[in-house]
Amino acid sequence: MLGMGVLSALALPPVHFLPILLITFPALGRVLNRAPSWKNAAWAGALFGFGFYAANLYWLVNAVMIRAEEFWWFVPFPSLGCALILAPMVAAPAALCRLAPAGPRRILAFAASWTLFDMGRVFLFSGFTWNPLGSSLAIPGVVGDVLIQPAAWIGVDGLTFFVVLGALFGGEALQDAFRARAGRPCQLFPRHADRIRVAASAALVISISVTASMVRLKTVHPAGEQGPIAVLVQGNVPETEKVGHLNPRDIFMRYLHLTADGILQARDQRPHPAFPDAINRPIVFLWPETSFPGSMLLQDSPRARQIIMEWAPGADAGLIGALRVDENGRYRNSVLALAPNGDIAAVYDKARLVPFGEYQPPFIPLQIVPQGGMAAGPGAQTWHLPGIPPVGPLVCYEVIFSGLTVDEHDRPRWLANVTNDGWFGDSAGPRQHLSSVRLRAVEEGLPIARAANTGISIAYDGFGHELGRLGWGKTGTLVVPLPAALPTPLFAQYGRSLPALLSLAVFLLAVVRPGRKR
Repeated sequence: MLGMGVLSALALPPVHFLPILLITFPALGRVLNRAPSWKNAAWAGALFGFGFYAANLYWLVNAVMIRAEEFWWFVPFPSLGCALILAPMVAAPAALCRLAPAGPRRILAFAASWTLFDMGRVFLFSGFTWNPLGSSLAIPGVVGDVLIQPAAWIGVDGLTFFVVLGALFGGEALQDAFRARAGRPCQLFPRHADRIRVAASAALVISISVTASMVRLKTVHPAGEQGPIAVLVQGNVPETEKVGHLNPRDIFMRYLHLTADGILQARDQRPHPAFPDAINRPIVFLWPETSFPGSMLLQDSPRARQIIMEWAPGADAGLIGALRVDENGRYRNSVLALAPNGDIAAVYDKARLVPFGEYQPPFIPLQIVPQGGMAAGPGAQTWHLPGIPPVGPLVCYEVIFSGLTVDEHDRPRWLANVTNDGWFGDSAGPRQHLSSVRLRAVEEGLPIARAANTGISIAYDGFGHELGRLGWGKTGTLVVPLPAALPTPLFAQYGRSLPALLSLAVFLLAVVRPGRKR
């Protein structure tokens, strides 16, 4: 089971090798059906989960290697430790599904409970909902654009349910068909008619999903106020320079020069060929999370803020990722909104902190996070800056939290995500992070602009369609006129209650045994 879990990680970004799930999940399903007790089933689930999370989080070790001379002893723990913590989130549904009778109903119960426990990762420490299996459908390009549209109705968790369900039933039916042809005993679907029903059901679900997605892409249109012209500044500063506070002045000047170039491009794009009325739209530039060493200077020095805006003539606002210290002396990972005169127009503090990176659970005896970690902000906000469409700021991995990225009482017209994936190198990590950005755009129907220190800086519209990108390891600016928001999707109205109710209903359907007729 450990190996099956490792192989399953190939379905996730950036590989997206979905066919592997037709092999690995049926193997787990057969073990769950044959397990003599719930304990054996739980152990099988735990091994599968440990392999799955250890493989898809391998890149976490890169963050430790940046400060290896100080934290060399911690190198084995990030990916393996997270996998150990997350393995029970697979062990629990493996044990719970035994409430259903062996056979298809038990497999159905496992798919539903996998989804429910996967959603429950939002309550683990400060939350760690990284890499839900639904993100495997966020394939780059047009194919992914179509496959992820159902997230507008059921969210990424709903996609996860159907991916797991399809892998279990589709894979087992396919394997049983090969067994029957080879004259070997079948496992879950011994009758040919049952295999045909599974294939027909899968084809029907896929057809409905693709058709509904195509209809949405063709018939839903942006409405209301258009977004600003976003200037995404990618300084491409190696993390070793930032951690070592090397060349802070040179880095600051690099950002100033890039910003000036980007603003000039934005002004030249008025009007933009695709957006003829762009001449009336504001210009907003974004600097990534903790943009440069000594970024707390922005909190303390009005002159530094003025210099930034002087290098951005014509910009209506600058959104700067920066550390700051609050009135209690606690560090906060923040976004500062600078007005054209350099004043701080708004401050947003990151609410969801990275476990063991920015946040240390109090029961951990070893000092892992310096000074016990940062202080968290109150949650999602919407900024109403003068002359700029309402914007929802997000810092780094806050964007992975489905249904929790937008103030539901004051919905923005676009989202601004500042991040720094430089900690994790040119690995799968930044690409997995990117899939979350794309899925949030679909779920909320909002365009999103993302500025990343070393990449990938990108912009999506409310369909999750890519508007432009600046690749990994490149220094430069990306200038993108953002479209208007889409009408509020169903998921944005009801949130995670939709996939939760779907999964719970299916689970109850699987475990509740109908009464026998006399």
